Amino acid sequence: MPHTNALYGPLDPAPDAGYENAPSRMGFFTDTSVCIGCKACEVACKEWNGVPESGLDLLGMSYDNTGALTANSWRHVAFVEQPRRAGLATPAFAGDPDGPPVSPVTAAVGALTSADTGTDPGLPTGSPEAAARMSAGPEFLGMPGAQPPGRGTGVEGRTDFRWLMMSDVCKHCTHAACLDVCPTGSLFRTEFGTVVVQEDICNGCGYCISACPYGVIDQRKDDGRAWKCTLCYDRLGAGMTPACAQACPTESIQYGPLDELRERAATRVATLRGRGVSEARLYGHDPNDGVGGDGAFFLLLDEPEVYGLPPDPVVTTRDLPAMWKRAGLAALAMTAATVVAFLGRQS
Repeated sequence: MPHTNALYGPLDPAPDAGYENAPSRMGFFTDTSVCIGCKACEVACKEWNGVPESGLDLLGMSYDNTGALTANSWRHVAFVEQPRRAGLATPAFAGDPDGPPVSPVTAAVGALTSADTGTDPGLPTGSPEAAARMSAGPEFLGMPGAQPPGRGTGVEGRTDFRWLMMSDVCKHCTHAACLDVCPTGSLFRTEFGTVVVQEDICNGCGYCISACPYGVIDQRKDDGRAWKCTLCYDRLGAGMTPACAQACPTESIQYGPLDELRERAATRVATLRGRGVSEARLYGHDPNDGVGGDGAFFLLLDEPEVYGLPPDPVVTTRDLPAMWKRAGLAALAMTAATVVAFLGRQS
């Protein structure tokens, strides 16, 4: 009989999966405050894992050339341009769209995948100035230069915006709905608590794609199978650091035991807030959230929606016991009604 937290709540996933004497749960902590958008993580991931090329064309949304996490982009560096001052302790801009700034068609073409990988950006509500500015179309913010913004052009030419950059990846959820719904056992839990796809067993049913609350998993167009980040399972087994974290020049992507990473992240948030960055927050670190906490969590400088992340993700299989219970009761009621109707006809 499944225990109380089998589908929801705090859990150590490796022992729950049957591993005896499992090592510490390993994961990622991504500090977006020091991400410089170099995309070294994207390149390292592709090189080590043999991920096909994609994202060779800019999508017209800042310097984002992959658009989203796809079967051919297991790491995605997002560039979010915000029309707000880049200084510390400035109020958050309330007029940002709440979805990825890439249309489904553009992202699918750029990523060479079959599924829509973005959402159509809409105009923000409740902010007439922002709506008017965004409805006018893209704004040219200038090309990067050797000098700080405004130094070469003067105050009058200084752009009032900031870049938020984040290297997104599979969250390796504590309660992974993709793993729960896989009919072939292609998805499995490793001894490190991560979730890996065995591509030679995947039959391309696509159940995991619709089950993922983050929209991470995707099918590759040429073979139909599901692909995603493995957290470099082969490197972990050899005691090595995942390729993306190894390549990150600023240590924005940090790898290690998850408990240690959570402590390190809490310290980092306190440091940033002490420096006046009041909007600094953690995302995916809480074992009591809707997925039992993520194995890959983030330090963000704005609301999750600004980065294209769901604000309150919930594992899609959480309510399965209650659903099956209701279905069983309905079946019993229909059976009883049928029996009563048959006996009534006989009499």
